[in-house]
Amino acid sequence: MTEVLFYHLQRQPLERVLPSLLEKSLERGWRVVVQAATDERIDALDAHLWTYRDDGFLPHGTAREAEVAALQPVLLTTGDHNPNGATVRFLLDGAPVPADASAYERIVLMFDGEDDDAVAAARTRWSEAKAQGFACTYWQPDEQGRWVKKA
Repeated sequence: MTEVLFYHLQRQPLERVLPSLLEKSLERGWRVVVQAATDERIDALDAHLWTYRDDGFLPHGTAREAEVAALQPVLLTTGDHNPNGATVRFLLDGAPVPADASAYERIVLMFDGEDDDAVAAARTRWSEAKAQGFACTYWQPDEQGRWVKKA
């Protein structure tokens, strides 16, 4: 059964949180698709994942590189396709849950806790995911920035 994880971003921006979650996914042997709402966000993430650490980078590519997209362990896209055969899909900036959501082990929906519209949209998506029979969990950072399962 597909698990839908809701990550409530507070006190830390997406650019700080996403790389560590992607690293954990790769450590588990998972292939990942990261879907954002705009090409500008994809470009920014593409650049960031190469430089966010001084001692390494996250191997990844973008869907615009169609000839090698299937080879990428992490693929950045604005589309709802899955050319790298990912089992985990991250949804950013309100990107919609794909029609084939049940084909994934995990859908990770990240939303800005400082944006009232994003919080309201996440609540709606929680209700929709539950109605579709997905297992849903809600994660929020504690005071030290560690993710704590709240629901």
